Amino acid sequence: MKTEPGVVGIDDVLAMPNQTVDWWGVRNYQARNFMRDQMKVGDKVLFYHSSCAEPGIAGLAEVAKLAYPDRKQFDPQSPYFDPKATPENPRWVNVDVRVTKKTRLIGLAELRAHPELARMRVLERGNRLSITQVDPAEWEFITKRLLK
Repeated sequence: MKTEPGVVGIDDVLAMPNQTVDWWGVRNYQARNFMRDQMKVGDKVLFYHSSCAEPGIAGLAEVAKLAYPDRKQFDPQSPYFDPKATPENPRWVNVDVRVTKKTRLIGLAELRAHPELARMRVLERGNRLSITQVDPAEWEFITKRLLK
């Protein structure tokens, strides 16, 4: 799951109650559907910093709460406001994410240097999705080999 550290980074979440944040602001239908339909409490997450000097994996996290309506869609002052969304018919959801471990930053160059990660979705050229699935073999490689 990607986040911009200038908005909400791993250190910000670690300072929050229960080290948990609602993952608001996702405005891509594929990412929304993934949160809404597939994410379960306890699912493991790579906490990824993007749109920064050195993008990469900054830590590990887990889904702490199932999908529910993103409050920002109803706030006319928010850049994430959606005038078509109503409390009766919300268009956007978020899940709560709890940081379980801050790690050393594993940057894009390091991730791309490993053939075992060559098919990792976040590394695909042009990928703009803020939430992508991680193959179990990729998770295992990152957590057991790169974060040993």
